[in-house]
Amino acid sequence: MSCRLLEGKTAVVTGAAQGLGEALARRLYEEGCRVVVADMNYEKAAQVAESLPGCIPFKVDVTNEDQVEDLFNETVKTYGTVDILVSNAAILISKPVTEYPLDEWKKMMDVNITGYFLCARAASRIMAKNGKGTIIQINSKSGKKGSYKNSAYAASKFAGIGFTQSLALEMAEYGVRVNAICPGNLLDSPLWVNSLYKQYAKNQGITEEQVRQKYLNQVPMKRGCTYDDVANVMVFLASDQSAYMTGQAINVTGGQEMR
Repeated sequence: MSCRLLEGKTAVVTGAAQGLGEALARRLYEEGCRVVVADMNYEKAAQVAESLPGCIPFKVDVTNEDQVEDLFNETVKTYGTVDILVSNAAILISKPVTEYPLDEWKKMMDVNITGYFLCARAASRIMAKNGKGTIIQINSKSGKKGSYKNSAYAASKFAGIGFTQSLALEMAEYGVRVNAICPGNLLDSPLWVNSLYKQYAKNQGITEEQVRQKYLNQVPMKRGCTYDDVANVMVFLASDQSAYMTGQAINVTGGQEMR
């Protein structure tokens, strides 16, 4: 019988109704966690939670302060505590700077960095009292280097790493660790297949297949990132195996980003 690294822990995962967030929620469950499947899409969140016995869904807009507070209050009410936060909820709108509408820029910042702040603040208050806990932001390789015609996303992700490092400094004295994961391109994920190939093909004046090949060519290991690649690092960061690590932004990019 294999050892489950996170047995008995309670985890909150935002943006967990589909895609990477769903995969991360399922992996936490497999590792022994009780998971709160948090997402704006309650119907899908409920479907995911229903397939994970003992887990619950929660409808939340991470940009709404009251809803975020309700999420963490409900988690404590149901499970008694919060041990792990995986801040995954994010959006991506790719356009040239010269054509970027202010309202879309603000929306990107609101979801990707303010949403992370609100969730991390709520989790930190609980974890500080407990003297333990771990916060993990799902960031991006775009948090380490500029992204072509993708300035708002990169700006929000750079900000995420700055917040991760700063929060890690504040929370160290309380026994709470704060880290980020910077995945490469999830080329076979619904986000790419249903949205990003089209956005990038339009922006760059090439075909969707050329977009895929372009991004594959940038990776020394010559493949896209997978959900398991990200989940493996998440479990490590959430577990005691990484007990001496905080304030880190771990690249999971097949060698595409090394800083």
